[in-house]
Amino acid sequence: MNQPLAERMRPLTLDDYVGQEHLVGKGAILRKVIESGNLPSFILWGPPGVGKTTLASVISNTQSRPFHSLSAINSGVKDIRDAIDMAKSQKFFSRPNPVLFIDEIHRFSKSQQDSLLGAVEKGIVTLIGATTENPSFEVISALLSRCQVYILKSLGKDDLIKMVDNATSKDEYLKTRNIKIESYDALLHLSGGDGRKLYNCLELVINQFSSGEEIIITDELVYKVIQENLARYDKSGEQHYDIISAFIKSVRASDPNATVYYLARMLAAGEDPIFICRRMVILASEDIGLANPNALLLANNCFQAVHQIGMPEGRIIMSQTAIYLAGSPKSNASYVAIEKAASLVQKTGDLPVPLHLRNAPTSLMKEIGYGKGYQYAHDFEPGQSNMECLPDEIIGTTLYQPSNNASEAKIRENLKIIWKEKYGY
Repeated sequence: MNQPLAERMRPLTLDDYVGQEHLVGKGAILRKVIESGNLPSFILWGPPGVGKTTLASVISNTQSRPFHSLSAINSGVKDIRDAIDMAKSQKFFSRPNPVLFIDEIHRFSKSQQDSLLGAVEKGIVTLIGATTENPSFEVISALLSRCQVYILKSLGKDDLIKMVDNATSKDEYLKTRNIKIESYDALLHLSGGDGRKLYNCLELVINQFSSGEEIIITDELVYKVIQENLARYDKSGEQHYDIISAFIKSVRASDPNATVYYLARMLAAGEDPIFICRRMVILASEDIGLANPNALLLANNCFQAVHQIGMPEGRIIMSQTAIYLAGSPKSNASYVAIEKAASLVQKTGDLPVPLHLRNAPTSLMKEIGYGKGYQYAHDFEPGQSNMECLPDEIIGTTLYQPSNNASEAKIRENLKIIWKEKYGY
């Protein structure tokens, strides 16, 4: 068969659709909307392989609407405009609006999302977007305000078993094979609630057998076949975590060559650039911190730029930022400080704030000592005082210890003038 099993098993009606009962089960909210015929623009938010694309296709079939599909990975503003122009030509009198389905809409830049606004607002198209990322962060507010958001869940055990049984009994090719399933556990475990991955695993196992040969599917067989056939990089599986870990550790180790290599590995495998940028922002603070405060500024600017510009140009900005982070001096002092502080708070609870640090907006508060003894730093030379600020029970506790780098050496010298006696700087 030329088509993958997942594509052959894609349902055409809501009754054949498996999963998401809270949305499309009998009497559920989205089913009522679909059956009413008054379809608003909306965004489907959920993990990979739970039926977002399939649901959009079913809706289009159910309502006999023209259906246009774009992928944000390889579509630009011109593709969007072409799809909108095509939709305009298909809109006649009382005929329902064409559906414009955009997969992975979170990967569209701001300008690409802006180009959709007019068509959605005027009703030229009914937009259905699919995303694995929180649309509150990844979809511009103007577009989000024009769309409903429906949340899809990972497929449950019963859903996945039903999908396997449907495939072996209804698929034109598989129903001709002599297939016996002794256990579903391995298939369910490897799929991780992802229907597409479930079908891919099932198909890989079945393809190990010759035509006419009896197929007995056991957990041992499934694990053996999948282990031998899995791609070396799976962006939702173990390799996803291995490669991002290698990337972060290469930056931490100040190795720009390994850093840019693992960056290229992730981009070539289709990893979400925004995910990588987000990790660089965290890394810039956790591993570089005050050793080079500009690292956080550059990483955050990279995040914003890639979000607005998109790919493939965004990879140049990401490369520049990753190499800069790798070449920066390293300090985890800020990270260690907040970890120590969090542990101390958990251990000591809500200690009372010293009276001299408390706000005193009323005369009664002033009378009972709120704000008394507070030292305004700018009244002292050189704009510094050695006023105690910690609660009495933990006075003298050192949480921040500057690392040995040029930037924090200046911080240490400044702190030593004020706090050498108490904190040992």
